[in-house]
Amino acid sequence: MIYLDNGATSFPKPRQVTDAVMEAMTQYCANPGRSSHFLAARTAQEIYKTRTALALLLGLEDAGRILFTKNCTEALNLALKGILRPGDHVITSSMEHNAVLRPLKQLEASGVEVTILPCDREGHLKPHQIRHAIRPKTRMIVLTAASNVTGTLMPLEEVGRMALRRGILFCVDGAQGAGHMVIDAKAQHIDLLAAPGHKGLLGPQGTGFLYVRPGLFLRPLLAGGTGSRSRELEQPLDFPDGYEAGTVNAPGIIGLGAGVRLLNKIGIEAVCQHERELTEKLQRGLRAIGGVTVYGPSDCREKTAVAAWNLEGRPCEEIALALNDRFGIAVRAGLHCSGLAHETIGTQDIGCVRMCPGFYTGEEEIRKTLEAVRELAAER
Repeated sequence: MIYLDNGATSFPKPRQVTDAVMEAMTQYCANPGRSSHFLAARTAQEIYKTRTALALLLGLEDAGRILFTKNCTEALNLALKGILRPGDHVITSSMEHNAVLRPLKQLEASGVEVTILPCDREGHLKPHQIRHAIRPKTRMIVLTAASNVTGTLMPLEEVGRMALRRGILFCVDGAQGAGHMVIDAKAQHIDLLAAPGHKGLLGPQGTGFLYVRPGLFLRPLLAGGTGSRSRELEQPLDFPDGYEAGTVNAPGIIGLGAGVRLLNKIGIEAVCQHERELTEKLQRGLRAIGGVTVYGPSDCREKTAVAAWNLEGRPCEEIALALNDRFGIAVRAGLHCSGLAHETIGTQDIGCVRMCPGFYTGEEEIRKTLEAVRELAAER
């Protein structure tokens, strides 16, 4: 199998990740923060190691402000619903995933004002669009780091500086960025950073997190046991306990830590370079095939490792099925939970095929993939 669906989840997982999960589950994984015995203490220590590894990779000021969730969607809901109130104004873009747009739609029904700025046909957003959209009641700007449809990068640093000057919170959806591009929350003035653990960070599914910069507080989504302040009936707002009610996914978080430490060891720049080179080869080869339309930036320095395309006269779902059944190539087709992004690039009625090379993809796999697409194109 040639796996090019890393935008959905990374595969395969590094041996370090699977080993860490198995060791935890068979050697020590008790309930962290609930007991004082060795097994619980070891589990808590390993979870904290994951926080510190994430802080190092992503430029986070305080590892204790990392809140673990079951995925990036939960983290985004916590960020948006934990802060925004009726009367607040929020700015976002037309390239966002439904994990941003649907919570905002719910908040809009309760009195939050939402401005969705249109991006161009390649998915780009210009900083001046945000500057002109700011109002006296603008509370937050929320942007994806990179589009899950086209890979297009958002101008995080410029927007972060603008938000800082205006006293506006900056929330970033790192689902397609974390592990695929350099993210430095401190340097980019990111107040809230949400990300999954199972994509570019190479961890198990069922893991994610929200980073909340020091000095910023939000309303918890869940209330319950925290292992601390147990005499109090009110949900505590201590970090991270008050926002991780119930038992966390300790084996998954520990596996995530192993994946992040591997990225820290290799260096995110080296990972980005590897994925960019593969995407350049893939995209260049696709553009050379008659009948193929490629979407998003042609310059791979303006995007993460995503190649979105269609073959004239063939539904994208049919192409994906043929690639799987005949050639053993795993891709994703459809609207990718991002209907508004597809409206932006003009594919709302047809969707597209999405190919995402990853950490373990090789040049030979890209060559074979292009051969398969050429064969399908010749059958039209």
